[in-house]
Amino acid sequence: MDNETTKFGFTQFAETWNGRLAMLGFPIGLLTELMTGQGILSQIGLM
Repeated sequence: MDNETTKFGFTQFAETWNGRLAMLGFPIGLLTELMTGQGILSQIGLM
């Protein structure tokens, strides 16, 4: 099985979805901080 047909590990498929989800996660994290007035570490109880 070549590297492009597998769905696990460092494949183009996995990296593409990782990038897409990161692009969604970053603004969602910023909006959550703005709405709650707390940073992520405060929200999960580490600070």
